[in-house]
Formats: sequence, C-alpha cells, structure tokens
Amino acid sequence: MHAYRSHTCADLTKANVGETVRLSGWVNRIRDHGGILFIDLRDHYGITQVLCDPDSAAFADVEKVRSEWCIRIDGEVKARDPELVNPKLPTGEVEVFVREIEVLGASNELPLMVFGEQEYPEETRLRYRYLDLRRESMQRNMTLRSDVVASIRRRMWDNNFREFQTPIITASSPEGARDFLVPSRLHPGKFYALPQAPQQFKQLIMVSGYDKYFQIAPCFRDEDPRADRSPTDFYQLDMEMSFVEQQDVFDTISPVIAGIFEEFGGGRKVDAPGEWPQISYRDAAKWYGTDKPDLRNPIKMQDCSEHFRGSGFAIFAKLLEQEGTEVRAIPAPTGGSRKFCDRMNAFAQKEGLPGMGYIFWRDQGEGIEAAGPLAKNIGPERTEAIRQQLGLDVGDAAFFLGGKPSSFERVAGKARDVIGAELGLTETDRFAFAWIVDFPIYEKDDETGDIDFEHNPFSMPQGGMDALNGDPLDVRGYQYDLACNGYELVSGAIRNHKPEIMLKAFEIAGYGEDEVKSRFGALYQAFHYGAPPHGGCAAGIDRIVMLLADEQNIREVIMFPMNQRAEDLMMQAPSVPASDQLMELSLRVIPQE
Repeated sequence: MHAYRSHTCADLTKANVGETVRLSGWVNRIRDHGGILFIDLRDHYGITQVLCDPDSAAFADVEKVRSEWCIRIDGEVKARDPELVNPKLPTGEVEVFVREIEVLGASNELPLMVFGEQEYPEETRLRYRYLDLRRESMQRNMTLRSDVVASIRRRMWDNNFREFQTPIITASSPEGARDFLVPSRLHPGKFYALPQAPQQFKQLIMVSGYDKYFQIAPCFRDEDPRADRSPTDFYQLDMEMSFVEQQDVFDTISPVIAGIFEEFGGGRKVDAPGEWPQISYRDAAKWYGTDKPDLRNPIKMQDCSEHFRGSGFAIFAKLLEQEGTEVRAIPAPTGGSRKFCDRMNAFAQKEGLPGMGYIFWRDQGEGIEAAGPLAKNIGPERTEAIRQQLGLDVGDAAFFLGGKPSSFERVAGKARDVIGAELGLTETDRFAFAWIVDFPIYEKDDETGDIDFEHNPFSMPQGGMDALNGDPLDVRGYQYDLACNGYELVSGAIRNHKPEIMLKAFEIAGYGEDEVKSRFGALYQAFHYGAPPHGGCAAGIDRIVMLLADEQNIREVIMFPMNQRAEDLMMQAPSVPASDQLMELSLRVIPQE
C-alpha cells in the first residue's frame, strides 16, 4: 500500500465496503458521540467520515488529535445505516473504522477556524493565508480559477493561437499607471521596470511575422487598490493578431469569453456574442454614467434639458444658461413613492451632491398627476412632456441631475445602479456584455490645460494622420473595452503601426521625437521594416473569475493577494533591504520626514 493513501477523501463509495484503505488529510471536525469518536477527514478532493471506538487499538491516539492536524489513517470501509446516510457528500454512504493512525503534522491553536465560513478580519485572513485557503469557499474559488485558465488556453489553441512568453524585466513604458522599478546591479543608476502589460512585445511579435499570439501574462502596476483591482500585480489573457480590423478582434475573443461564462457560470444566462451591443464611449457616459455599464439594468438616462430651460425651477434654468451644461434624467419605473424618492435624494447627498430633483406620477382619481417639488415648479405641461419622453406611467418616477456632465456623471451612474437594484429591475442571474468603442485618444488636464493620452498611447487614430491635424479632443481611436455586469473585462485596440503617425500622436501629448525614439526605440524602428496592420486585447483573468465566483472582492479569487495598503502580511513585504544589498546596487534610502 502507498505510504500515505490508497484513496482520496472523495473516492470511497458502497462499492468499497469491506476493503482496507489508507487515507490522509486534515481533521475538519471532531465529534464525540457517547465514547465513539467521529472525524470528518478532509483533503483537497472531499470529506470522508472516519470513526473510532474503545475497541480499536488506535483509540487512545485518536483521542489526542485536534482540528487541522494532518493525519494518516488505516481502516475498514463500512456501510452507514440507511438513516445515517449523508446525501450531501459523495462519500456519504460509507464510513471508515480506524485501525491505525499516524500524525503527519500536529497543529497549534488556530488563529482562524477552517471548518465553516465564519467571518474574520481581512488582516487575519491574509496573515494566515495558508489556513484561509483551506476553507471550502477558497478551495472552490482557486479550483475555479485554475479550471478557467486551462479552458482559456484550450480555446485559444483551438483558434490557432500560439502561446509565447514575453520578458518580466524590461524598460519603463507609459500604460496609465506607475511602474515598479528594479535597480540594476551591473548598470549602477539605471533601472529596469516590471511590465505593466506585454504591450510593446506583443506588437513586436506581430512585426516578427507571427500571425496570432497569446499568453496568460502577469502584469505589474503600482496602483491605488479597489475592490475589483489588485494594487500590485494581476494576470490577463493577452492576445494580438495581424491583418485585422476592430470587428475581427471582436469576432475572435467574444466566443472565447462567452464560452468561459457558459462553462463556469453555474447556469446563469449568458448573452450570445451576436447580441452584444457596440456603444460609443460618449453614449455610454450619457446613458449609463460610466464606460463599463451594467446592462442587466434596463434603465437608460436621457437628456431632459429642453424641459427645464427657461422653466420655473430656477436652479436648473440658471445652470442651463452656462455653456456645456445639461439636465439628465434617470427613469425609475415602479419607483413612484415619496419615501423612495426621499431615499434616493439622501443617497445623492451622501455622494457629495446637494441632492437629486425628482418627479413621481400618481393617479388621485382624476387621471395621471405629477408630484414632487420639481413638478410644482415647472408645471403640468413640462412634466407631461418629460413623462412622455421617458416612457413612464402611474407609479413611476424620474430623478434629475444638472450641471456639467463631468461633475455629476459618476454619481448618476451609481444612482442608476442603486435604483435598478432596489426596484428589482436588475437581472441577477445573467451575464450581460457590451463593447464600448470610439474612445477619445486624448484628454485635457483641467488645471494645466495640457493634453495627454486618455487611453492606450499605441492605438491607431480613426482617420489616421488627417485626424491628428484637428482638435486633439475630437480624435477617436480604434480602442475598445468589453464591459460585463458593471466591470471592465477586456481592453484593446487596433495599433498604430505607422512611424510617422506614431511620432505625431506622441508629439500632441508632449513627447518629442527624441523621447519617443529613446523610450520606444525598438517599436519605432521596427515600424520602419514592414510592420503589418495589427490589433488585439487583454482580458482580466482575476476579474473574470471574480464574476464567475460571484465575489465582490478580487482578493477572494487571488491565492496570495496584497492588502489594501499593498502589503503582503504573510511574507512581510515590502521589507527594508539590508545595507549590503543597497551598497551592491549603488542605492541609498532617503528617510521620509
């Protein structure tokens, strides 16, 4: 017999009754039933109930074991009495009578319990992550993650992609976040960077004549943490294709993403790729208040400025006299009660706005009537016109925000999500996808007036060189994101592969020719040697698994994540380097005041 096990803790069935078996695992739970000791023995695969009574030579040793001890047992498989069968376990028809036990690893008193799903502070969970990972939910999440990655690889190979690895130590590149720098020992004063993405390398692979590339790529960005983003590193499905247009990329990656969600979505509805709308960045902001809309929620915001221009509601009327302002309505079907309207008004105040105006419609026996402070100020004709525009009826409401869209869009988008959830309008058992397209390439800093890249700097502008000769803020790129249930899952672009357009694009953002050649020399030079048109995208593995696992925090699907302060509490990173390490790297730490 094998030194540690003849079966896993998920293998045994009634067919094994009478056999002598060997199992190894952890003590999940111990129960004493009148002198008979029952142990739920757990390994990665499942649980088997083992038992021992005073007639067994191993009884005295079994009495000593405690939760999370790692043990090996030898014993005889017996059938459970019919009334004691546990249908929730694959091994629930049998139990193993212990004849011999060996303690493989004793455990100290536990800082957190593994059995059950008790809540513990995140600091405790991350400091003792190896214990936290033993919990059933975490085992399930990490298994799901592994299976998703394996499925992605199979699907990419089936689409004639080949997997190539790109460097982890490279040069700094502007990708929209801060780099993690790595000092060079051999070149004092110079630094490598951990790649924010394999962006330049995958483009160079296309220039090298490889038609389709992918990899499950680690990416490193020094970012502020959020619930759906790791502050240090993450993994993405990175892909690139030659001789393609934007729709070709969509047609390639959409079935891969849809297939993953169909395979691992637990029966939830997955919108078919042919049904995924393509929404411009501008329309997404106008309709949903975000470039990653949750389309499970049917609410679409609308511009209602004309109904308030010159109206009796002075706040909006005066706002609309200023350039670049508007009043936007958030329809709320079935939200027509003063209590709900007041609650949403309080929500806006918590988000830092003075409030949200509202109108709700009711029937007092004399036909439909508009109610609320706004209705009294603008009169019945205007409220009826608003109702008609929004397609609302008795029992419905609408909320209004005014000013420059940049000042209220974020709150409007959040309000739309809250309204959809509280009124039961958002489908909870569906994955709804949308391609967001036509991103602006540039943005202007409100304080300095400087123009910089708004999105990926390596994207082809729509209209090529001609587009770059006009107002930079009007330039749209062949850039696209895939949104799902309010999260960005995929981001990509058709690349700028012409050196003269590349120079012009960077010049507008304040990068001179010498700087472009210095920072992106390989890419710039490669474009002079027959670069093919190419494009691609990257899909966030962590975020995909988070959605599939129905988790709200990305750290629940990352095996060893950092905390909110970008610290690894288990490994105690970041740490202070030894003085000889600094000397070897020609570095000196300047104390912070």
